[in-house]
Amino acid sequence: MTTAPTTTRMRPSRKRTMLLLAAPSVVLLLLISAYPLVYAAIQAVHNGSLINTGQYVGLQNFTQTLSTPEFRSAALFTVVFLLAGVFGSWAIGLGLALLLRTRAPGTKVFRVLLLLPWVMPIVVSATAWNWLVATRDSPLPTIARALGFGDVLFLADPTLAVITVCVVKVWLSFPFMMLMSSSALASVEDSVYEAARLDGAGPWQRFRFITLPMTAKSTYISWVLMAIFCVNDFPTIYLLTGGGPVDATSSLIVLAYRKVFQDFQTGPGVAIAFTMTFVLVIVSALLFSRIRKADVA
Repeated sequence: MTTAPTTTRMRPSRKRTMLLLAAPSVVLLLLISAYPLVYAAIQAVHNGSLINTGQYVGLQNFTQTLSTPEFRSAALFTVVFLLAGVFGSWAIGLGLALLLRTRAPGTKVFRVLLLLPWVMPIVVSATAWNWLVATRDSPLPTIARALGFGDVLFLADPTLAVITVCVVKVWLSFPFMMLMSSSALASVEDSVYEAARLDGAGPWQRFRFITLPMTAKSTYISWVLMAIFCVNDFPTIYLLTGGGPVDATSSLIVLAYRKVFQDFQTGPGVAIAFTMTFVLVIVSALLFSRIRKADVA
C-alpha cells in the first residue's frame, strides 16, 4: 500500500534530475543552432556584408532578389534538379532493390559494388565525370563523334549541361534509394507475393498492389531526405560546371553562394537561403502528411 505513493512522489524528483542532466547539452545545441540562425535572420534584413551588418532594409532583400531573372532561372533549375534527383534515383534504386531481392548468384558482391557512387568522395566522383565529359577529347565526346554525332560538348551546351548534371546526381544518389528500398522490401514476406501469384496476379499487379503500398512509408521518407539532399547539393553542381554555362546549372544554393562570397551581398544571399528553407519545410510537411496516411509501415 505504501509503494505506489512513494513511487508517485519520486517521479517529479526524477524528472528534475533528468532535466538537469540534459540541460547542458540542450543549451549547447541551442547556442550552436540558434546563434547562426538569428544572425542570418539579422543579415537578411540588412544590406551589409560579411564583416559589416549595414543598414536595416526590411524585406527589401527578399522582394528585390526573388523578382530577378537570375533567381527565377536558378529556381527553375533547382526544381528540375530536384525532380530528377528524387524520382530518377528512386526508380533506379527500387528497380535494383527488386533485382537484388531475387537472391541470384553474386548479388552480395553486386550490392557492394552498387554502393560505390554513394560512399565515394564527391571530389573523386566529380573529377571522374569531368574526365569523362568535360572536353572535346574526353571519352564520351570522342565516342559520340565516332558515332557521327559531331562535337558533343556535354558541359558547354546549356541543355546538355543540365542533363549531365542531373544524370550525375542520379548516379550519386541511387545507392541511397536502393538501401532504403531494400530495407522496406525486407519487411514484406515472400508469402504475400506467393499468395498473389497463386491468385493470378501478374508482375505489374504485384508491384502496384503489394510492393508500392507496403513500402509507401519508406518511399516517402526517402523522398523527403533526397529532396533535402538535392536542394542543398552545392559540391556536385559547383565541381562539375560552377553553375554554368551562362548560369544554366546555377541552382539556388549556388546563387546564394555567389551572392555572399563572390558579390559580397550577404542580405540577398541569406534571403535566398531562407527561401530555400521555407520551400523545403513545405515539401517535407506535404510528404510527411502522406506518411501518416500510409496504411502499412
